[in-house]
Amino acid sequence: MTEQPGLSHSRTGVRYPAMGSGLSSAQVTARTEAGLDNRTSFSSSRTLWQIVRTNLLTLFNAIVGCSFVLLLLLGQWKDALFGLTAAGNFLIGVVQEYRAKRALDRIAILNASPARVVRDGIAQDIDVQEIVRDDVLLLGIGDQVPADATIVDGDGLEIDESLLTGESAPVNKGPGSEVLSGSTVVAGHGKARVVSVGSDSFASKMTAEAKRFSMVNSEIRNSLKRILRWVTWLLLPVVLLVANGQMQANGGWEQAITTGTWRSGAVGAVASVIAMIPLGLVLLSSVAFAVGGIRLARENVLIQELAAVEGLARVDMLCLDKTGTLTEGRLVFDAAHEVAPSLDYDWKQVLGWFGADPQANATARSLADAFPSGGSLRPTSTAPFSSARKWSAVTFSGGHFVSGTWILGAPEIVLREGTLGTARALEDATSLASSGLRTMVLAYLPGPLPVQDAGEEQPPAGCAPICLLTFREKVRPDAAKILAYFQDQGVDVRIISGDDPRTVAAVARELGLDAENGYDARQLPKDPDLMLAVLESNVVFGRVTPEQKRDMVLALQRGGHTVAMTGDGVNDALALKEADIGIAMDSAAAATKAVSRLILLDGRFDRLPGVLAEGRRVIANIERVSVLFLSKTAYAIALSVTFGSLLWEFPFLPRQLSATDGLTIGIPAFFLALMPNNRRYTSGFLKRSLSFAVPAGLVVAAAVFAVNVYATDVGSYTTDAARTASVLTLSLTGLWILTAISLPLNLRRSIIIGAMYLGLVFTLTVPLLQDFFGLEWPPNDLLLASLGSALTGMLAIGALHRLHNRRDARS
Repeated sequence: MTEQPGLSHSRTGVRYPAMGSGLSSAQVTARTEAGLDNRTSFSSSRTLWQIVRTNLLTLFNAIVGCSFVLLLLLGQWKDALFGLTAAGNFLIGVVQEYRAKRALDRIAILNASPARVVRDGIAQDIDVQEIVRDDVLLLGIGDQVPADATIVDGDGLEIDESLLTGESAPVNKGPGSEVLSGSTVVAGHGKARVVSVGSDSFASKMTAEAKRFSMVNSEIRNSLKRILRWVTWLLLPVVLLVANGQMQANGGWEQAITTGTWRSGAVGAVASVIAMIPLGLVLLSSVAFAVGGIRLARENVLIQELAAVEGLARVDMLCLDKTGTLTEGRLVFDAAHEVAPSLDYDWKQVLGWFGADPQANATARSLADAFPSGGSLRPTSTAPFSSARKWSAVTFSGGHFVSGTWILGAPEIVLREGTLGTARALEDATSLASSGLRTMVLAYLPGPLPVQDAGEEQPPAGCAPICLLTFREKVRPDAAKILAYFQDQGVDVRIISGDDPRTVAAVARELGLDAENGYDARQLPKDPDLMLAVLESNVVFGRVTPEQKRDMVLALQRGGHTVAMTGDGVNDALALKEADIGIAMDSAAAATKAVSRLILLDGRFDRLPGVLAEGRRVIANIERVSVLFLSKTAYAIALSVTFGSLLWEFPFLPRQLSATDGLTIGIPAFFLALMPNNRRYTSGFLKRSLSFAVPAGLVVAAAVFAVNVYATDVGSYTTDAARTASVLTLSLTGLWILTAISLPLNLRRSIIIGAMYLGLVFTLTVPLLQDFFGLEWPPNDLLLASLGSALTGMLAIGALHRLHNRRDARS
């Protein structure tokens, strides 16, 4: 086969052109047809239909839905009000998961700006997705590398890989160096040949990993799911027991079917089923999360998943990225340390010139504020800074105090042994660098800068050190106070960065943390248990890779910690996704924001205490009101089993339970869940709630049962009168549970409780409400029996609450 001019073979056997001409149109077409282009086809793990199906097709929804449809078919729409709550739970679940799916679908590490390539010998701007393997990229300042490539040639090419690796310092790239997709050119220009495209590129692999679907780990949501799972498995046997009791109470199954009384039996069975399910607790939790999200949005904190409001209240380990989180991501001048104070030179004016030089790099520019007087100097020659040689130079003439050549650069590069003051300067520079400060030297050479050969990168010999300059990263002004706050709240802090551990440790010490030189993550063990031991005993970690950040979060979680992670770079995305709560800064990459649970829209680190307080308010209030719902589940199960076993009719209609639920649980719980509550979080939400709710629910069931025993023994009361007595007993004991969990009472809580008692009076006495709920005022003796049972139950509930509080105080 005849070779085309200008072509050679790659190591994989695919021919690529000489770098001057680039690919031909025919070669681009061939590679595109072979699938060697930069297109990707990622999708999140679940479709909308899968989300709907998961939330809809459950045993729990099947039972609730069948009960709802049955009542509608029987014409008992008044008793089917619970269907609205069930529908609300379903819709909220779908909306939450669909929002998370859309956020994942929007993840993109690469920006949409066009890429410049050489094709057919001509520079062309093309869409990033149209890049093919072996394309020749033209890279300039500000360009984002669109695909993994190898540098062919370049002039002072520096790449910022901080978003990918966490390293804050730009990296010099020469021929043969690898550049990763998603990195950015910050200096120089060059050409690079594409080696990996599409799903094989670094950015695409990180995108695919970040798009894996997951929901925030919420103790409240997990506890509610566990309760619903328990109740769901109890529903079928209990409803069969209640249905049988209903039919037997109406003369047996055959007679009930013949006479049509099975309809009332079915309604009673549905009532027992719905009473067992804490439908309102799920809905109220979602509402409380949503309100918390709205409150935080006013403080410029975006909640991407509602349950994340609760999450930070449980966090006991906060992992912080340094660059962009604790620091502002830029260097500031720290101090000047004179090495040769006896020399009569105006070196401060020279530093002012370096700071004002239009071609200065970021480090030199930070000198401008500290040394503002050098702008009037006029150099006779300059050597601009290059990261390859790590120094820059300027020559002045005609001024006695600045005349000569001045070199600014890395001490170990600029200074050479044997020159006066060099030994001391290098020793001091090493000491300063070990403290985590970036160090440069200003050196002086009499006369002009010697002419150097092309490509010469070594500074001239004989440079005398004048002063050492130290630089540090600009620490966010609020960082120290916030870290102190979290430590005071029992939250441990770990600083994790891709930078040198000494640099990270210096920032940590400036923030008041007890950090020595930091731990070099290159020595971090891969075994999870050994890694956890290192994480427990060290505060600062440097040279951490993106994969290590994720592994560190997972190790802490395996050790029993609830982990929050902050960050802004793509290198943080994997760890943010695995953390219990991922927090992105306003300057974060798109992919990092997409996988985070919280976004600080104004980048203010001091928003986090407010998030913590809001999370504590939500979780403490939901724990408080959960007692109301769980006590209802307890007494509903107890009543269903008791009345079903005795073959008695269930003592309530579904609509009557809707009324008692609203007065004793639903309405007051809504207000209580939104009130201030700064109680510090402790684990064991479900255990604490059940430890009071279950015995309190059994007391309520006993009080209602006692009233029905009295009514059955006397036997002369109408069904509506007996049910009304049960409603009164249930309401009074339920309201006493409400009073107990609201202690200590304040004006707001007292008003709420008083309004519920007033609502009970209206429900029992207003004719329109009596007719709708099927109530009939009981005779005096039955009324007294109801009040007596309720009073006994209230006393028992009060004793249980005091015992519960003492047990909590001991634990």
